[in-house]
Amino acid sequence: MRLFTSFFLLLCMCLAKGVLSQTKSIEKVTRKGNELVIPYEKYVLSNGLTVIVHEDHSDPVVHVDVTYHVGSAREEIGKSGFAHFFEHMMFQGSDHVADDEHFKLVTEAGGTLNGSTNRDRTNYYETLPSNQLERAFWLEADRMGFLLDAVTQKKFEIQRATVKNERGQNYDNRPYGLTGETTAKNLYPYGHPYSWLTIGYVEDLNRVNVNDLKNFFLRWYGPNNAVLTVGGDVTAAQVVQLAEKYFGPIPKGPAVTKTTVPPAVLDKNRYVSYEDNIRFPMLRVTYPTVPQYHPDETPLDALADILGGGRNSLLYKNFVKSEKATQSNASHPTTELAGEFTFTLLPFPTMRLDSAEALLRTTLAEFEARGVTDDDIAQFKATRETNLIEGLSSVSGKVSRLAAYQTFAPTANYLPQELKEIQKLTKADVMRVYNQYIKGKNAVILTVYPTGKKDIVAHADNYTASSEGYKAPNYGYDGLTYQKPKDSFDRSKKPASGPNPATKVPPFWTDKMPNGLKMIGVRNDEIPTVTLLLSIKGGHLLSANDLSKAGIAQLTASLMNEATQNFTSEEINTRLEKLGSSISIGAATNEISISVESLTKNLDATLALLEEKLFRPKFAAADFSRLKKQLLENIQNQSTQPVVIANKAYNRLLFGENDIRSIPVSGTTKTVESITLDDVKAFYEKNLSPSVANLVIVGDVEQNTILPKLGFLSKWAAKPVTVPTLSAAKPIDKTRIYLIDKGKAAQSEIRIGYVTDMPFDATGDYYRSGLANYILGGAFNSRINLNLREDKGFTYGARSAFAGSRLPAVFTAQAGVKAAATDSSVVEFLKEITNYAQDGITDEELAFTKSSIGQRDALRYETSLQKAIFLSQIIDYDLPRNFVEQQSEILKKITKADIKAIARKRLPVDKMVITVVGDKNLIKPGLSRLGYELVELDKEGNPVSAGNTSSAPPAKAGSLSGGQSKN
Repeated sequence: MRLFTSFFLLLCMCLAKGVLSQTKSIEKVTRKGNELVIPYEKYVLSNGLTVIVHEDHSDPVVHVDVTYHVGSAREEIGKSGFAHFFEHMMFQGSDHVADDEHFKLVTEAGGTLNGSTNRDRTNYYETLPSNQLERAFWLEADRMGFLLDAVTQKKFEIQRATVKNERGQNYDNRPYGLTGETTAKNLYPYGHPYSWLTIGYVEDLNRVNVNDLKNFFLRWYGPNNAVLTVGGDVTAAQVVQLAEKYFGPIPKGPAVTKTTVPPAVLDKNRYVSYEDNIRFPMLRVTYPTVPQYHPDETPLDALADILGGGRNSLLYKNFVKSEKATQSNASHPTTELAGEFTFTLLPFPTMRLDSAEALLRTTLAEFEARGVTDDDIAQFKATRETNLIEGLSSVSGKVSRLAAYQTFAPTANYLPQELKEIQKLTKADVMRVYNQYIKGKNAVILTVYPTGKKDIVAHADNYTASSEGYKAPNYGYDGLTYQKPKDSFDRSKKPASGPNPATKVPPFWTDKMPNGLKMIGVRNDEIPTVTLLLSIKGGHLLSANDLSKAGIAQLTASLMNEATQNFTSEEINTRLEKLGSSISIGAATNEISISVESLTKNLDATLALLEEKLFRPKFAAADFSRLKKQLLENIQNQSTQPVVIANKAYNRLLFGENDIRSIPVSGTTKTVESITLDDVKAFYEKNLSPSVANLVIVGDVEQNTILPKLGFLSKWAAKPVTVPTLSAAKPIDKTRIYLIDKGKAAQSEIRIGYVTDMPFDATGDYYRSGLANYILGGAFNSRINLNLREDKGFTYGARSAFAGSRLPAVFTAQAGVKAAATDSSVVEFLKEITNYAQDGITDEELAFTKSSIGQRDALRYETSLQKAIFLSQIIDYDLPRNFVEQQSEILKKITKADIKAIARKRLPVDKMVITVVGDKNLIKPGLSRLGYELVELDKEGNPVSAGNTSSAPPAKAGSLSGGQSKN
């Protein structure tokens, strides 16, 4: 009856407009009591587009998701990476939306947006103030129905370059970046939809042409292969009306059927390997299992958690705690067509991988003998239930889950069934799947070995994928034609925004204990959880007066995550997991922070464990020895990572080697080696004090309820703690290029910047400088990113920012760029900075900045974490309650002249550090011809040569030096 009523009302609404709707109301789901469910209404348009609407009026926000049932599994041999490539092309404009306007319009409206591609689907999504709903529909429908005539060869080439840069940054130039690709091509038969990664192969990207891309769109991007999911401060009638208007006229595409493939079968253990520039070798053992939503998925997930999911797991005990490896885990990711049960081990360099494999098999035998315990099942169920609940904290989280369920699960209302699968799990289920999928079964056993050390592989390679007998299926590309929608309205007219939603800063409370602990909190009852963030000021900076102990803050925090005086590490983690809670302690430059997550119903028990961890750490000698060894090994490992090398060298150049800010929070090999257990105990006793601590509380709990529960914190004795005052950074006399060699690097890492004279403030120079930087390098459609990524295709992404705290801020422009365009990228960075400093902002850019920043408050306070971060800023910097209103006034009144004056003052392009990490043989000639003094450094930031100064003047803005391709 409810379904009929809903449809009847909708029909009447459409008749009143003179249009007979062919939209069908399919389903309405409501919540009964406190059951875990996402309420929604589902409709299907006449062209096959499924529309799902979730109403949530708690915040003036709307999230729009369009999911197409097409990912890399729909691709052909020789044309890998097409689905992901097409995701990029969908942001390059359509008939009524100009190039790069998609990002511009959404960002201008105060929203955020992106797209993603995986094996089985591609989705595009926006989170916006709710008055921008129609704009999102106009944008998404235009690229669904009017894309192909806007696709040009130039756009195609630029985005092909961008995808190559993405592959270089996230795969080729990243340690262990090719493990997934190597596993996939050896786990699945030749031609299997999962035998290549979503990113694809470079040779395939080079091979395809723009007509291939157009055919891909025509085959898979019809409305009948898509789900439009909308959630937030909307109504179902409003969404359906707009869906009919903008998506309804789009013609139905070719029929799409579910892909079916036989499961992967391995006739033997397949040993494969490859060389990488790494310190720790890797052993990765992968067994084929079941696809998502299979009855055995949940038991296999539980098995992975028991064997290698955390500190209580057997892998952790046998590999990490026994100091044989720096990392060990088990996982069970599943997708539409298959699952993969994977063990991943990073042994210390002293351990051979055949020994690691033998110990893994011994661990499995130990599991068989031990069996599954009641605690194992209780921990898995509690943790998984908490994860499900926390996933509902935002509109985007709920919408994404509905879209995924509708695309892949038996029903969009699969959440209750997913919870039921977890709750009915038994010990027998876990042992059954172990015996069925793991015990005695064959796997792909991958070794990633450090350069020149192939002798440590687990076993000689014994398998190569073969194309013999493969026959390509018919993908249905013949006879496709492009039919544009026929409209009864003018799509070229951009929809007007609705009335601005009322956005209010969350009503927060403050308090202070006699020992000096400051507290701030807000009630958030959307989900039954509580988040606490305890920040103890000092952290890494406390080593400023004794650099020989740098890294002690991180070691202290790590030890506080271990055993306490009353519980072993395993016991305390068992208690937390059975509660579905987490307590994590970490160190940063300015603080030691403690993060607590708990279901409201388990808050008392969780706080008791927080008291134990905070006040009674055991600081056991065995734990200290193990953690110190891991830290030293990880420091050595950082020397293989281009991003880390670049950041370390850049900071050392900015601050000088005798400044704590030039040393990573992890410390150096020399400083960590000097730290003793007594040093850690003394650091803890001296520096962890409520007098320099702030506590943020957000969640389903009132102030008068939570304060009595925090009574144990009032017993925390205050101590005098002084955070050292740091001297100003040495001024940079002139711009130089500092080059660090990373042989055979596919990309170069670039950092350009300097140390300012301004600390963080919410309403002063720092805030205004952030406004000025927004169009230079702070937004996706900033000058820097549009130039280097969208116009030149040099990078996957480029940006700039002022980053500061109570210490002076650092201005940094940065990117990872393809090696062949390194010198050209440096020139373009400097050109944009120079031009902005000289000419300032345009009228259009200023209007965009004011609109974008002025409307984004609607998105700032939605989740508990967002609220906690906002409150942390207030209490950390003692901000007035109305600082947001003050910022709004500053934004409203700032002028072009103001921005230009800030840019001229804050962008001294002639006095900046330029740090480049890349393949010296390839990039040095071009950099040498730019006209700047070039100094070569080793990976620790020490000069390796006297440097050379070009006789030519610095390259002019916009010019290219070195003769490298501009692409």
